[in-house]
Amino acid sequence: MANIHEYLIWRGDVPFSVSPFNEVDGLVLSELAYANFQGVVAEAGERITIEEANRRFWEIHTEEEIMAQNSYTKTAPFLMKAMAGKPRFGGTILADYYDVVDTSEDIQLAAITFYLPDDTAFVAFRGTDDTVVGWKEDFNLSYMPETEGQRRAVEYLNSRFSGKPNFIRVGGHSKGGNSAVYAAVNASPEVRDRIIAVYNNDGPGFLPAFTQSKAYRDMLGRIINVVPEESLIGTLLSSDSYQHITKSTAQGIIQHDGFSWQVLGTHFVEAEKRSDASLFAETTLHQWLGEQSEENRRTFVNTLFGLLESTGHATLGEIKSDIPGALASMWKMLETMPKEERETTWNMIAQLFMTGSDNIIQETRKSLLSRLGAFALPKLGNDPKPESEG
Repeated sequence: MANIHEYLIWRGDVPFSVSPFNEVDGLVLSELAYANFQGVVAEAGERITIEEANRRFWEIHTEEEIMAQNSYTKTAPFLMKAMAGKPRFGGTILADYYDVVDTSEDIQLAAITFYLPDDTAFVAFRGTDDTVVGWKEDFNLSYMPETEGQRRAVEYLNSRFSGKPNFIRVGGHSKGGNSAVYAAVNASPEVRDRIIAVYNNDGPGFLPAFTQSKAYRDMLGRIINVVPEESLIGTLLSSDSYQHITKSTAQGIIQHDGFSWQVLGTHFVEAEKRSDASLFAETTLHQWLGEQSEENRRTFVNTLFGLLESTGHATLGEIKSDIPGALASMWKMLETMPKEERETTWNMIAQLFMTGSDNIIQETRKSLLSRLGAFALPKLGNDPKPESEG
């Protein structure tokens, strides 16, 4: 079954005038946002074609360097090779590359704008990278009404399109999908009215106050929410939007990798429903978070990432390559941590396991009762009377 790489090979010669922009194109551009465009696309003042961007990128980087990276999104730059010079995406203009990682403000955000051959613009927000601060920002979504990354995503969209005539699509994968939805909902009325669609590819949701807002409800009909069968990230928090469920060639949480999603023609291969494991994880995490106060969530996130930051490593990859040293640093911090913070964190972890255990018991009981019901005897009250009693 095809993925987005094969899609570009098979459909790259079909212009938008023949086959309009679709959900697969939305994922292609969302994944391309993972490419490092530093030194390739300027933050402002310059627009270049995708052909020029492709040439500049491969002058700076080699295929061996890219493939040596420890990331499931590392193949993103290879999408440009299949897009450049082809009728569908050939001549696409790239502009306004913005990339910031700042531990002091808990922000990891990148965005880029594509001006497409169909005279529309696509704003793509990057998902979580390998940085510790990037993952911390994800966890901050569990208690913060607005993260710094979300605020700047709105700022990016407004600053690039206020006073301009373009019709706009916005999208992203993982946290990039969350950024896309948040920016679209909170954009100025002038910009918001020109948004055609928002592509949220397995991105986490929001706190209830956001999804219950009028601005979000008004945008809901334009949000295209795509998740794989085994989705975990895309079921975190609340979205209330219809889920397009796609099949994947991967297993478990690895299905989060958009490059594994199956494509047929101009659409993803539809699955009937999300897996039992995905539904169980959603129920358990939503129940667990619902039982925690905002302050407890804040303490949990700051404690967890304080431990990771104590290692002195900026990325999860660096921590993984230095497990003994990282564990020693974290243990040292645990010993000096205030007792109240330590107890809150351990209690929340224990409650998560208890919630999961309770849900497992409940699901097992339901399954057993369902199976036993198939073999149950008829009720006594419904038994026919013996003929002798007639």
